Amino acid sequence: MAAPILTLRDIHLTFGGDPLLDGAELTVGEGERVCLVGRNGSGKSTLLKIAAGLVEPDRGDRDIRQGTSIRYLPQEPDLSGFATTLDYVEAGLGTLDDPYRARYLLNTLGMTGEEDPARLSGGETRRCALARVLAPSPDVLLLDEPTNHLDLPLIEWLEKELSSLRTALVIISHDRRFMSNLGRATVWLDRGTTRRLEKGFASFEEWRDEILTEEETAAHKLDRKIVRELDWLRYGVSGRRKRNVRRLGQLHSMRQDRRETRRATGQVQMTLTDADMSAKQVIEAKHIAKTYGTREIVKDFTVRILRGDRIGLVGANGTGKTTLLNMLTGVLEPDTGTIKRADAIQMVTLDQTRESLDPNTSVQDVLTGGHGDQVMVGGVPRHVTGYMKDFLFAPGQARTNVGVLSGGERARLMLARALARPSNLLVLDEPTNDLDLETLDLLQEMLGDYPGTVLLVSHDRDFLDRVVTSVIASEEEGQWTTYAGGYTDMVNQRGHGVQARTVDGPAPKAKAEKAPSAMVAAQAKKKLSFKEQHALDTLPTKIAKLEADIAKLKVDLEVPNLFGSNPQRFNDILSKLEKLQAELTATEETWLAAAMAQEELGK
Repeated sequence: MAAPILTLRDIHLTFGGDPLLDGAELTVGEGERVCLVGRNGSGKSTLLKIAAGLVEPDRGDRDIRQGTSIRYLPQEPDLSGFATTLDYVEAGLGTLDDPYRARYLLNTLGMTGEEDPARLSGGETRRCALARVLAPSPDVLLLDEPTNHLDLPLIEWLEKELSSLRTALVIISHDRRFMSNLGRATVWLDRGTTRRLEKGFASFEEWRDEILTEEETAAHKLDRKIVRELDWLRYGVSGRRKRNVRRLGQLHSMRQDRRETRRATGQVQMTLTDADMSAKQVIEAKHIAKTYGTREIVKDFTVRILRGDRIGLVGANGTGKTTLLNMLTGVLEPDTGTIKRADAIQMVTLDQTRESLDPNTSVQDVLTGGHGDQVMVGGVPRHVTGYMKDFLFAPGQARTNVGVLSGGERARLMLARALARPSNLLVLDEPTNDLDLETLDLLQEMLGDYPGTVLLVSHDRDFLDRVVTSVIASEEEGQWTTYAGGYTDMVNQRGHGVQARTVDGPAPKAKAEKAPSAMVAAQAKKKLSFKEQHALDTLPTKIAKLEADIAKLKVDLEVPNLFGSNPQRFNDILSKLEKLQAELTATEETWLAAAMAQEELGK
């Protein structure tokens, strides 16, 4: 191990009852790359804050070699108090740091530096925070979930950027591929203490399972009663791992079958007629297209989705993954082309915002609908506490309100509720957000057992490789292509991964001819018009309200068998949802035009 420059020894910390950290240790040497892993709530973020000097432990030592510079990336960066994003990034520079690097990193990450921090999205906030910690080139970088809110092109850029640095890294992340590519040592925080493996994350799970198996054997020898009192999850890991290995084999077989099915379909396509869809076919889209303004989101796309398919939609942020997903599932209608769906579709959706959970409702009521203590799972009643255990909840959490759950616990609760509902089509939008490794294992197991069809939007490359049978990938200018296999199979077929969306593409000829006069007019302006200023002041509130209304309508669509029981209401909701989506797009474009005008004046 390299000479240590940051050391935590015998760290103890208690919040309330049981100790969170009970003798935890962390040593970081020059240029080391350490993955810090553990279950949600185990204290990983707290240990990282202690390393950054932001939290004082109850007991223990923190030693830093003299002259060592440390930068810390929190899960939820705070940009308040800064006039622009550039001001925020430059505030993290030291006296000897290159000020040009701050603007360079912001531009590389798609920012101008003139943005108002109060109006940033989650992804923009994360990019600014990354620029702030990367700009000084510190000796130690402490990164807490650095890939949150980033799309695939930015995740892969960040991997290359961190790989090129001589900086020592300590990384907390739910992204297996990210940690496997960067990590060279692994520290496991478990039950308040730490264990260290001098290998990268790729070797961690096998090492962890061996330790847990040894502990289980020793516990059995000491006292069988102790075994019953231990956390059931810990002794289910190795068993689930074996089942997942079997499922991976089955997945490879399914992918091979899908390749052969696609080839056979391609050979007989010309002889097909407009007959009724067979029960095996879930969705068939032919030559569909969708345009917002002058931008083509989907262009002449055709796909057939069969029962049992697991389809992953991938692309950079802003390429239209959610739009395509909404068209396939009936939330939006295409401008041109046709989409046929099986009559008996029962769809359940899991969005990435978790907004449809009432914070004042208990975990038990979320799962039972507020009726008793039984959950109907696949038509079979189960006691709610038993079902909760399947999703890593303790029985005592049944009466806990949603508002006090962590992000990972809310994600698990949404997943539990979704999978309890009768469905044959499961739509998942970024389901891996906030999930720890054990919960990701659980989700993969659940999807492996799910008998229906899965449509999945995700930036998690490893998760895609473990789950999907084919990938629908965004290409340039509204083109979408279907690839058999997982994310790695797609990369092998197309020769590259997901690339960043080209924001400033070629303009239509008519617009190009008018550009010079528009530029002259912009240069001649001295201030914003009343209409532009009014848009900047009022439209953010309107956009937020539209987004909330759209989220509520999506929740209304989750009612089981809504189309079969009340087709009129189903169609009314779809119609209203499409109008609100169009209004949201128009409002965002109006606000963007005003913001660009303000930016031009600033220049």
